[in-house]
Formats: sequence, structure tokens, C-alpha cells
Amino acid sequence: MSELAIGVSGLTKMYGRLLAVKGLNLNVPRGSIYGFLGRNGAGKTSTIKMLLGLTRPASGSAHVLGMDVHTSRLPILRRTAFVSEKKNLPPSLTPAELVRFSRGFYPTWLDKAVEKYARLLEIPMGQRFERLSNGNQTKVFLLLALAQGAELLILDEPTTALDPVSVDQLLRVLAADGADRGTTVFFSSHQLEEVEQIAEHVGMIEGGRLLMESRLDDVKNDFRVITAAGSDLPREISSQVLSVEVKENFYRYVIAKDGESYARDLARNGATVTHVAALRLREIFLELVRKEKLCTSGNAGETPVLSSSSF
Repeated sequence: MSELAIGVSGLTKMYGRLLAVKGLNLNVPRGSIYGFLGRNGAGKTSTIKMLLGLTRPASGSAHVLGMDVHTSRLPILRRTAFVSEKKNLPPSLTPAELVRFSRGFYPTWLDKAVEKYARLLEIPMGQRFERLSNGNQTKVFLLLALAQGAELLILDEPTTALDPVSVDQLLRVLAADGADRGTTVFFSSHQLEEVEQIAEHVGMIEGGRLLMESRLDDVKNDFRVITAAGSDLPREISSQVLSVEVKENFYRYVIAKDGESYARDLARNGATVTHVAALRLREIFLELVRKEKLCTSGNAGETPVLSSSSF
């Protein structure tokens, strides 16, 4: 059995002349919670559609649960629960009726999960779907997906239309569901603070290209912001130095790896280092998007760390 729930190599997608996904590589370990991050239009939904066999790539390969997406679409869908950003269910049915209708399609269906998540997410199970708020409609889709007992849960912008309390509850549910059953959770989002709460691995995409893939702990350990005072300090951008801002004799560096070592080098060369601090995921994402070059700080699955010659 492959150690990866999702393995992608060189995946490319064209829409006419538009190159939506550009040579994408992804490695999602089984049993992990993986945050797939990017702005609207970055290529997240196109990637998910290719993983599920809903659209064909122009080139590259993808395996889900060890199966080729080109030849095993139905077996993949049987073992995967998917919630799309664009949702639709029969409007006249209640959530309770939708549960009764859906359970027959999934041999791994979990009635106890229905009871648990309906209560936790505060879903009015007796009200017709069309009369539910947008937030409660989203909760129904999530409930049906969670109750499937699937090995892989793929969520495309799952917190859309949810209020802050519901978002917090959903994140707790996803974290507990993965831990209790070993489910792999792959969810796309542009809400980085939400991802930072529960993700173990992250992949960042911009303009259809992978900016970074790593364990979240490695990201937090590697990236640093350094403030230093001095004259004629280094200003070069590299795979290590993502950005340099200069105001008079004060320099602000964003460092992708070995930040403490870089700070010591600055001090040895006459700089006064006034501040070294970790960056939040949102700050790291903004720096990488501005840089608009491929970068990795760590390893997720078997993704190789790119050398400086890759830039």
C-alpha cells in the first residue's frame, strides 16, 4: 500500500489557451490533514476535479488511494467523500430525508456519525433544504460527507457561508474525525488562519504553480523575520532570503530557512540584530506570492527540497 493518499506528478490543465495548472506536484500522506492553500483562481478547484476524474489533465499523472485517476475513477469515488464549492441538493427534502436517501449508496455509512455531527453542527434535520440558510445548507453537505465513512475526505472551500462559531466547530470535527478513524482530510482554502489551526501539511499554489509543500511544523520552524541596523548590509534575494526592506539604516529580512544562522552572519559583519521572530502562515503565504517563484522549506511525503538552482 502506498504511504500517500494523493500523489501528483507534473499535473497540467488547460482551458482553451488558459494554463490553469502548471506542472503540479503534490504528496499527501495517508491519515494526514492537508491544507491546499491559494487565492481564488489559483488552480485549487481545477486540481481537485482532476484528482476525482471529473476533468482530464493535459499532461502529468495523479494517484488517489494508490489508484490511477485515469483508469479507476469509480473505485476512487467509492472510497472518497467530496464536498464541492458549488453545492446542490434536492430542495424539497429535509436533511433527515437526505440522510435516508444517501445511506444506501455507501456500505461504510456511519449512522452514529450522523447523530453526532448533526448535533455538533446544530443542523435542523426536519426543515426542508430550500428553507435552510446558506450556512446550514453547507453543514448538510458536510454531514453527508462525514457520514460516508470514507478513507479520503476532499473539501473545496468548506467554510464558505459558515459563521465563526460553526467554522470553529467544523475544524474541531475534521481534526477529531481524522484522528479517530485515520481519515485523510484534503481541503482547499484561502482562509489561512483556519488551515493553521488543524493542518499537519500544507501546499501553497499560485497561478497554477506550487509555491511550497511542507509539514506545517517545518514551515513554522524555518521561516523567520529579522530586523537589523547597520550600513551596507546585504540586499540580495535568494532561495533563502525571500525579501529585504530597507528604511534608512534599518533592514527587514524574511528568511525561508536557517534564520538564526543568517542573523549570526549579519552580526559578525557589523550589523546590530534587533529582532528575530517566527512568521504566521498568512505572512509566509503573502511573502511567497509576492516572490512568485518556486520554494520549499521542508518535506511533505517525498517532495524534494528545491535547490537554489531551481530559482
